[in-house]
Amino acid sequence: MPEITLKKLSDYKFMIPKQGGMRVPGIIFASENMIGHIKHEETYKQVMNVAYLPGIQRYSLAMPDIHWGYGFPIGGVAAMDVDDGVISPGGVGYDINCGVRSLKTNMFYDDIKPYIKNLIDRIYTNVPCGVGSTGKIKLSRHELNRVMVEGAKWAVKRGFGWDDDIERIEDSGCMEGANPDKVSQRAVERGMPQLGTLGAGNHFLEIQVVDSIYNVKIAQRFGIEKNQIMIMIHTGSRGFGHQICSDYIHKIQNVMSRYGITVPDRELASVPIKSPEGRDYISAMKAGANFAWVNRQMIMHWVRESFSEVLKKSPESLGMELIYDITHNTAKFEKHMVDGKEKLLCVHRKGATRAFPAGHSALPDIYRDIGQPVIIPGDMGSYSYILIGKKDSMKETFGSTCHGAGRVLSRRKALKVTAGRKISNELKNKGVYARAKSITTLREEVPEAYKDIEEVVEVVEKVGLSEKIVRLRPIGVVKG
Repeated sequence: MPEITLKKLSDYKFMIPKQGGMRVPGIIFASENMIGHIKHEETYKQVMNVAYLPGIQRYSLAMPDIHWGYGFPIGGVAAMDVDDGVISPGGVGYDINCGVRSLKTNMFYDDIKPYIKNLIDRIYTNVPCGVGSTGKIKLSRHELNRVMVEGAKWAVKRGFGWDDDIERIEDSGCMEGANPDKVSQRAVERGMPQLGTLGAGNHFLEIQVVDSIYNVKIAQRFGIEKNQIMIMIHTGSRGFGHQICSDYIHKIQNVMSRYGITVPDRELASVPIKSPEGRDYISAMKAGANFAWVNRQMIMHWVRESFSEVLKKSPESLGMELIYDITHNTAKFEKHMVDGKEKLLCVHRKGATRAFPAGHSALPDIYRDIGQPVIIPGDMGSYSYILIGKKDSMKETFGSTCHGAGRVLSRRKALKVTAGRKISNELKNKGVYARAKSITTLREEVPEAYKDIEEVVEVVEKVGLSEKIVRLRPIGVVKG
């Protein structure tokens, strides 16, 4: 595929004109500075490839944190017509429902400063993390099936959290229609010991301080003030979701020809949404998503316990309330306007997240009048953000926005540039105390391996997808 010229539509919006077998144009939201890296990495080619998929509506979209992924770019969004469109596991990703949750406390930086090391050390002990880590609870197959079907409510009913948590989780922490019978025995074997584990890679758990407030009124609605202590949890469905994705990519690649589907990249393996294989994948994907919500719910419970153990106060008295839990890496059935008509679509968000505006019926009552909280994590030494969804997201991106900073260095390159460096000391000099299972993980996830998150957030705000509410600075980090 030859290099193409991106047509600049505005300062932060670039179009790939429809060409070849593309059914729709491509749209990339990015700054001029970011476009250079996107061209160099050639991720625009993945945006073009996605535009070949049957049933795709309006555009193949990419958020400013776009980087190379399996089939779809990470940061890719594509909405498919339910009647004649396809479902693609590569458009969801291996880590089904990788997501982020943010919870607040009633403490401030000066209150917590003497305890940061003890808190991180206790969390590191209480929350299993690292490659191949195993959880602290033993599940029967029957109980795992209930995890797959019930999602976060399963955890709360067993004492892992509070009833109020559920309304503060996207989809109330459960995608209806999960079917454990569509999940392989191998996925069960991988998932059963990993529930309640953080994992490794870009997943993290951070203690943060509110560094800046951009919208005081909405911050107050969240109960957030300057210098307040917050906690952020970023993880997904672990090996369970990975195996579900692997299983169905293989199955779908083997039956595509039966449906007359051809794709420019085998990694975009797809089948009709209403086909038996499509329905089976969707049922299994939902099981993976529900597993991930339980995973984050249990981890949050142990974080609350860790604070309680160190500070000798109950989590309730410490005000450790969940703000919101938001998901990346899913395909969801939603109604959107297309050519002036409301249509039911299957929206793939791969490394992208919802950004529904105020008034949307999918939002919980507590946030419906202000819009959906959007949690954008940084990584270790960089800022994170809480935003809210805005109305332009519905017409521009099917109610979607970015999900993080996005890599600019592969893990291999990150290891090369950090050779001989002690990242934990560098973070300490920035005021961040870090614990990690692996020194390699710290080097792979060094902040310079990612785009400037402030620039990424500026793009989505300038084009009206989401609005900055607060900025969070890390002071303590747990990595796998």
